[in-house]
This record gives sequence, structure tokens and C-alpha cells, in this order.
Amino acid sequence: MIKEPTSKFIKVRCVKCKNEQIIFGKSASEIKCLVCSNIMASPSGGKTKIKAQILEVLE
Repeated sequence: MIKEPTSKFIKVRCVKCKNEQIIFGKSASEIKCLVCSNIMASPSGGKTKIKAQILEVLE
């Protein structure tokens, strides 16, 4: 039996400058916006705690 990976990439939009970028759903470090350096996501043990607007979950 083959298990599907539970890790996904997520397309998010920064709430401060509206920049869109793709982040990993289980990141081990803090993710900042590439334009304004606003914190978009932070690690929380397993899944990432997202502090930006989620636009799409990518497979």
C-alpha cells in the first residue's frame, strides 16, 4: 500500500503588501514576505502556522 504524502505547498498572499508566494506547509523556520519582510508563517511543531491569506493548496 502506497501512502500519499501529507506535506503540501500553499500559495499565500501577504496581508501587508499583497505579494503572492508559495510556501511549504511543514516548514521548520519562519517564512517572511520576499517584498516587505512581513512574517507570513512560523513553525509550530508539525504544521506551519500561517499568518497570511491562503489562496490555494497545491498538490
